[in-house]
Amino acid sequence: MASRRDFLHQGLRLTALGLVSVPLVDAHAARAAAGRDQADAPGPDLEPPPDLFDSQVVDIDFWVKPRTLSVIRPASGERASVLYWKDGEVIDSAYQELCHLLRDVNGKASIAIDPKLLETLWASQAFVARYGLDRPLEILSGYRTPASNRRLIEQGVPAARQSLHMSGKAADMRIAGLTEEVLGGLVKSFRTGGVGFYYRSGPKGGWIHTDTGLNRTWKG
Repeated sequence: MASRRDFLHQGLRLTALGLVSVPLVDAHAARAAAGRDQADAPGPDLEPPPDLFDSQVVDIDFWVKPRTLSVIRPASGERASVLYWKDGEVIDSAYQELCHLLRDVNGKASIAIDPKLLETLWASQAFVARYGLDRPLEILSGYRTPASNRRLIEQGVPAARQSLHMSGKAADMRIAGLTEEVLGGLVKSFRTGGVGFYYRSGPKGGWIHTDTGLNRTWKG
């Protein structure tokens, strides 16, 4: 389990993004999200999000405050908001709940999820929320059983034969309203592992793969 010191050091290792010319928000997704969450729209005094997400602007207070992860699982229809970290410690019951939420929905199995992965998921969500984009994470894939992973490969779905999904160290996610470039760039800036950019057409767009393996990036 990651310690408070580990979390603090993680925050200090953040680096700036370089997405100056990339649109921040996907217009179609933003309009859809606005329609769903109009009642929760930010007030008129809120500054608009920048064209460049600079993760160096976060201070120590960002990393030591309580952490609540809001998740949607489209595959199961589940929604949850879980306070899982407080006062420098992971809350065990909440951690178990998140492990269940990130389970293999099709394979009906769960595994211990790497706390560093939860940290990356939370940090991505909490960082963009600072700019008024308060949206839950859509988790398209968390843990996968070896059987589920093989089935995806057989179906032609992008999946590595030694996928870190099978060890609870990877997740595929998106945040409504954010382009793959911006969300992926933010995740990449945390330097906590691999980041895959999966571009897809359609109303919901693609997704971002994040894992706690070696620092590397790819596009699929």
